[in-house]
Amino acid sequence: MDNNKTYVGTELNHNLWQTKLADYALLVKLKLSLVVVVSSVLGYLIVSDGNGLFIDIIKLVIGGFLVTGAANAINQVLEKDFDILMTRTANRPVATGRMKSSEAIMFSGISCLIGISILASFNPITAFLGMLSLIIYAFVYTPLKRYSTSAVAVGAMPGALPVLIGATAFDANISMYAFCLFIIQFLWQFPHFWSIGFVGFEDYKKAGYKLVPSDGEKIDRNLGWSSMVYATLIIPVVLVLYVFGNVSVFSTILVIFLTLAYMFLSYNLQKNFDRAAALKLMFFSFFFLPSVLISYWLI
Repeated sequence: MDNNKTYVGTELNHNLWQTKLADYALLVKLKLSLVVVVSSVLGYLIVSDGNGLFIDIIKLVIGGFLVTGAANAINQVLEKDFDILMTRTANRPVATGRMKSSEAIMFSGISCLIGISILASFNPITAFLGMLSLIIYAFVYTPLKRYSTSAVAVGAMPGALPVLIGATAFDANISMYAFCLFIIQFLWQFPHFWSIGFVGFEDYKKAGYKLVPSDGEKIDRNLGWSSMVYATLIIPVVLVLYVFGNVSVFSTILVIFLTLAYMFLSYNLQKNFDRAAALKLMFFSFFFLPSVLISYWLI
């Protein structure tokens, strides 16, 4: 009997730990945080041109992940009353009450402190950009998206900063190359955000989020044109990089080809204005950014 009780107790503790780990994965938005970290690492690899240090990459991964996780935890504390209203976020730990807000805030504070300290070990600029990203995302973008569609532009700032953080971690300054990468990632986010907003419009509407231009009930019919404009603006940045950034003609051609596809799918959303077109643009946006960064790194 005692052995059975011990087994049951051990199994119960194991399940509790699994549940707690799963909740923390949701709290930091694990998949999103990993994407952010990859973007930052690619920024480092591109600018270092093979001269970087492996230990620096490890530090960048850990520091970037902790700062991103801290921002996401604050976001969920601030949005807990709205997350519970949407299908895609209803199971988040703070929203459901499985995790207290105080626990999430304590985790965020510790993660932020350690993460920024790691980024500061590179240089002050990298630490400043990391802290700026957290502040804009958690305390400007998060509340603003219930009041204005300008939140998309504001959110695009911390969304684009990771590649700049990675670049400055190597050379301690914001070079033209690094700045162009930042602008590409900034512009990329508008079709990306709007396609996601189109697909999840009804769900976002439940919480009062204004992630796409609309009259409150219907999405602006020119959303595809707007997406196409921002996608098109990537082209001149790519050309500036080619002329002044010492990048290869092959990577330039590939990135222009990817951008033309991004523009076409934005046009397709304008033409068909349906869920299928928005999904195509959304899924291509997931493929577009890493493909662009990897092409600049490897080609």
